[in-house]
Amino acid sequence: MTVSFDAAARGLARSPGRRVCAMLGSGLIAITCFAPALVDAQSSRPPKPRATAAAPVYISYVTHDGDTLYDIAGRYMRDPHDWALLSHLNHVPAPRRMPAGIALRLPANQLRQEPEAARVIATSGPAERAFGKSPYTPLIIGATLGEGDRIRTGHNGFVTLELPDGSHVSVSQNAMLDIDKLRSAALTGAADRVLDLRRGEVDSEVTHATKKDDRFQIRSPSVVAGVRGTHFKVAYDGDAHTTAVEVQDGAVGVDLAGPDGYPKAPPPGVPLQASAQLVKARFGSITRTGGEIGAPVELLPAPALADPAKVQDGKTVAFDLVPAARAVAYRVQIARDADQLDLIRDLRVSAPHADFGDLADGTYFVRIAAIDDHGLEGLPQVYGFDRRQLGLDASAGPRAGSRDYEFRWFVSRSNVETRFRFVLATSDDLRHPIIDRTDLTSGQLVASDLPRGVYYWTVVVEQFENGRFYEKSSSIRTFTLAR
Repeated sequence: MTVSFDAAARGLARSPGRRVCAMLGSGLIAITCFAPALVDAQSSRPPKPRATAAAPVYISYVTHDGDTLYDIAGRYMRDPHDWALLSHLNHVPAPRRMPAGIALRLPANQLRQEPEAARVIATSGPAERAFGKSPYTPLIIGATLGEGDRIRTGHNGFVTLELPDGSHVSVSQNAMLDIDKLRSAALTGAADRVLDLRRGEVDSEVTHATKKDDRFQIRSPSVVAGVRGTHFKVAYDGDAHTTAVEVQDGAVGVDLAGPDGYPKAPPPGVPLQASAQLVKARFGSITRTGGEIGAPVELLPAPALADPAKVQDGKTVAFDLVPAARAVAYRVQIARDADQLDLIRDLRVSAPHADFGDLADGTYFVRIAAIDDHGLEGLPQVYGFDRRQLGLDASAGPRAGSRDYEFRWFVSRSNVETRFRFVLATSDDLRHPIIDRTDLTSGQLVASDLPRGVYYWTVVVEQFENGRFYEKSSSIRTFTLAR
């Protein structure tokens, strides 16, 4: 056993910069799944000793006929010269060709790592990327990003990345995100993904890890959030120096970091329940940089739309929400897809009403959530809606030199089959109409010999397009006939 530790130590000595996690400063928080971390070969800092060293992790490799330690080190180890380490660790002479079936131990933290790429599957508004210190350039769908790439979004700017395992990372508006690690280990295929959130919010839907060594982390200046298959958000407020973590599915362990920047977390392989704090599904946590761990708070239930079937046919796209208990604000987002991967609008409002202004015709999806007095965003509700602009103008007046009264109306969307209903009554509820025409195809109607009195009227537009029926009414208008 002593030989194994000495050999591993000699291997680490050749790359003194290898560390498990990056230095983030004292008093931080770690939220991690505690999977064994892969080594960072790019760091040049010498490792700092930890209070308790975890036992080394080894990967088993079964030889094929004719294998040599030179071949195995060249294929799977970061340093091809690690054949000497393998020889010492496994008591196998180095130059000799080995028969098939010999089980060798390879140090997991010294396996060669292959770079991976994230693909941009959706982008909207001002969204840019840069590599290292190079200037920012616009992001386009289909672009691939890797380690060292930086993402920046502006107002109403959104980006969604798809990782090789199908996980999705959506970057909100006014955010900055750096890709620190995006790689997988040779032989095991264990994935190592670390994203640094500098500003704004990241919404991550991570596929369930199939390998115990898989790592997925989002780091902010005050937390490290790591999971193994879940849906969660991390939002960093640079002005308040706080980080909010909201878990919709799965669980996240939370621990304060020590003075050396390493999380005070259990050794690799210890379950999440051993964390100082566990944030489960439907709960959230807010922590201030340098402060204590934020206690888990149950997220508010999903609110509802007041009129979910409403066709957005007005000049602006607006939603009314049913007021939610304990909500101090609301968040309303619009996307082109039900999963909200292709976001195009995002509003936070203090009242249960959100107006997004103009929006092109089409089918969209709106996601609504209530925000509590802690600032945590509650569970979401998603609705589909149609945006179909249909302007309707109407006017009425007496015909000169006659006892006729003429009504006219005009619709902005006249390239589809349209019919109109005209209703005229003496009460504003239109319950007992004196004229009710449902078969009109033109934008005009003349009423003759109307007696004196006060009248109320409206026009209803009916259109059938793309297999759907649409209807819109003008406001109820009134006029007085005094002759």
